[in-house]
Amino acid sequence: MILKLQQLQSLAKVSHIVEGLQKQNGEQLKPCWNNNPPLPIIEEAKQSSKGFITFSLTNGPHYHISQFAVVVARYLGATLVLPQINTSKNGPTINLGDIYDVESILKKLNEVVRVTRTQPTHLTKGNPPPVVKVPNRVTQDYIVKKVLPIYKSKRMLKIESYFPSSSSVTTTIRGNKNNSMDSFACHAMLTLKLRSEIQEVVDSVVQCSQFVAVDLRAELLRKKCPKRDYAGKSVFYQAKEIAEFLKKIGFGEKTIVYVTQTKWSPNLDAFRHIFPKTWTQESLISKRGKGKLLDCKNAELKKVIDFYVCSESDIYVPSILDLFYTNVAGMRIASGKNQILVPDKRESPLASASDYMSPDISHKSHFVYSCFC
Repeated sequence: MILKLQQLQSLAKVSHIVEGLQKQNGEQLKPCWNNNPPLPIIEEAKQSSKGFITFSLTNGPHYHISQFAVVVARYLGATLVLPQINTSKNGPTINLGDIYDVESILKKLNEVVRVTRTQPTHLTKGNPPPVVKVPNRVTQDYIVKKVLPIYKSKRMLKIESYFPSSSSVTTTIRGNKNNSMDSFACHAMLTLKLRSEIQEVVDSVVQCSQFVAVDLRAELLRKKCPKRDYAGKSVFYQAKEIAEFLKKIGFGEKTIVYVTQTKWSPNLDAFRHIFPKTWTQESLISKRGKGKLLDCKNAELKKVIDFYVCSESDIYVPSILDLFYTNVAGMRIASGKNQILVPDKRESPLASASDYMSPDISHKSHFVYSCFC
């Protein structure tokens, strides 16, 4: 997939505001997981430590990085089975290696847990393993009470992650108060690395020009998302509202904007009226060469590109503080890209872009900060 380089080079550079925020970029943080004591295997699980933990990756890349069952496998002393990717509830399954670099994943995971590529069919005798639902950022107490008894009996489980809240509160440092557990959770979160051909696509978008990435996924615009929270504050912003917000804080009409929609949609017309240089995946990425990756109509791949472009762009603007935002923010914090602007309708004639920096950055409240020194 090759970016239309000549097209992008003819575009005006993003306004001086981006360059000002660029100077506020945080330095890349250093992981602390090597400084913490190793996560112990639960004593009761040691006799069953030759068991296996399986899981699947579902719902898109912003879920994938939270679904690796590393903490559960480590506590139980079990072997983690590399997953496949479920593209939808009843849709086709694709191989992990179709999107991600399997060798890199194996190398990183082997530092903390035993890993295998193959399903241990000798334990299930053709029957699917029992499914245990586990909350995101699971605690040791939950593993002991809810997971261990079934694991001891069956020696093989399938873990399904669920997310008690998809709002921004999930980003707050809370819960385990266990540095070792947080370290392993972060290690898992930062394990996924894109296949080289797909990373080249992301790089071709990110490296050619300064731009703002705005999350306006089509499914969000189709849903009847709540417009306001209990306090009357907006929690979801439409395309026009975000464009007006960016204009209000000083972004000029020559600002380049990447929106997370694969194809152009009429609901983006109001955005382009304010920012003419607004682009989608389809309008930026050529159908030549590696463009064949997108020609396969792989919806999962298109989601992956949007997620990683948002994670690596000069500035990221969410339309809603959901799990996509939470994990994009985590990836950006880990790499030192702190420019995340959260829309707000408050009126302030003296407000600048820095006044709308995400509170997860300004207050260091994102849980990823607990994983780094």
